[in-house]
Amino acid sequence: MPTNPGAGKRIAIDAMGGDLGPTEVVAAVQLALKEFPSLNPITLVGDEGILTPLMKEFGLTKNERLSVHHTSEVITMDDKPLNALKKKKDSSMVRAIELVKSGEAGVVLSCGNTGALMAGGTLRLRPMEGIARPALAAICPREGGHFVLIDAGANPEAKPEHLVHNAILGSHYCRVMLGVKRPRVGLMNIGTEEGKGSALITETNESLRRVGDLINYAGPIEGFHVFAEHVDVVVCDGFVGNIMLKSWESLVKFFSSMLKEELQANPLRLAGAILSKGAFHAFKERINPERYGGAPLLGLNGNVLKAHGSSNRRAIRSAIRAANEMVKADMNQHIEGDIAKANALLAQPVYT
Repeated sequence: MPTNPGAGKRIAIDAMGGDLGPTEVVAAVQLALKEFPSLNPITLVGDEGILTPLMKEFGLTKNERLSVHHTSEVITMDDKPLNALKKKKDSSMVRAIELVKSGEAGVVLSCGNTGALMAGGTLRLRPMEGIARPALAAICPREGGHFVLIDAGANPEAKPEHLVHNAILGSHYCRVMLGVKRPRVGLMNIGTEEGKGSALITETNESLRRVGDLINYAGPIEGFHVFAEHVDVVVCDGFVGNIMLKSWESLVKFFSSMLKEELQANPLRLAGAILSKGAFHAFKERINPERYGGAPLLGLNGNVLKAHGSSNRRAIRSAIRAANEMVKADMNQHIEGDIAKANALLAQPVYT
């Protein structure tokens, strides 16, 4: 148990992971501490010899809400996950996860190796009682707001019970991050007709209906519904979810690039673009993947938040805010109860 008051609410950040290095992480911490006055204390986990000068550069050395936990190793993007976890026990990622396990921190945030973070989180924090596999949840824009996509890539292969658990995990996360009291849950499929799709989808659809009021199940959905104001949680396996997530992110970049090119095509268009600058800025903010900054690995006995390896300071700042919300909400206790109820309902015999 933590010895310092409020220590269990700290945000442990793997400062050495990520493509842009610790400079961008420290810059993000400066932004977050400035913009979010109620932010919980932060522990930067990494090489003190590198982090201390950076903290001085960004004016953070005397900030009482910030501390450093020294480590001597780094898990790189090229490291094989399990091998790295075994050989680099004093890495910033491993030590950050252990701070959560020991209760010294309430959440770990990392831009580092995704496979290592998922494996390390699963092996050291262990899945919640009743959950076989944790899942990644991502927040994406849609008409009228945002939705939660789960699983966004943790488990490419899934069974019906895993997808039912994803629906429960996604519903709780949607309540916390998006403020939706009764999230509508849709099962991703190639059509909305009953019986359409693979055996996995058919069986999952039946299982989701069996868990009753534990979730607000809206039935199967298809691609046309994803970005419409139709559901608040989109459930799928990690194979489909990861393709959806990366396709959306690449589409955002494509549209932004194409729009910029067309607006600069001639002076008249450029003048119109200047007059519409406010509208374009608002549009960019609505579809910007940096807005929420990270995807939590839900279903563990501890909070793990994965940010993109290429995250810049603005994206990491948003991820820090999301990590803070996860700590404050303390979702796990409520999730465990719903998972137990769902498993009991699914274990009952089906009479035809």
